[in-house]
Amino acid sequence: MAFHIGEGYDIHRLVPGRKLYLGGILIPYEKGLLGHSDADVLLHAITDAILGAAGRGDIGERFPPSDERWKDADSRRLLQIVVGEVRDAGWEIVNVDTTIYAEEPKLGEWKKKIRTQLARILGVAEQDVNVKAKTKEGMGEVGEGQAIEATAAVLLEPSLQAEIF
Repeated sequence: MAFHIGEGYDIHRLVPGRKLYLGGILIPYEKGLLGHSDADVLLHAITDAILGAAGRGDIGERFPPSDERWKDADSRRLLQIVVGEVRDAGWEIVNVDTTIYAEEPKLGEWKKKIRTQLARILGVAEQDVNVKAKTKEGMGEVGEGQAIEATAAVLLEPSLQAEIF
């Protein structure tokens, strides 16, 4: 049995006049993330990690910002599409480990809700999803409150019904 590991990363600038979505959850905050879709950095990082583990490119190739179909798209839907495609190709998600980097807002109270939402979207048990929140201690764009970034690591295994070579 061959396991595949993928990693994902995303960063978006914080701006006034946008809603802040992290992990598919609307977080009350005075700013939101700027992007072609809803700019959910956490879901984008997870989507990239899954695509990478399955050897299927990246989110920009799959949902290009030049394509108006994805303008203001709900990133939960983008992730669901990728999860379905990867499952159809014979892979199952074993676990996901994520980190959100943000100076503000503080995310401690939101981590459980995000974890529950991610498990639902990915079709895995909550214990197979981990969500960490870190600051950048005032350093760089994230530390200065200008952006939020996220990383994700995903482990895939061949499904019992498929043979992958």
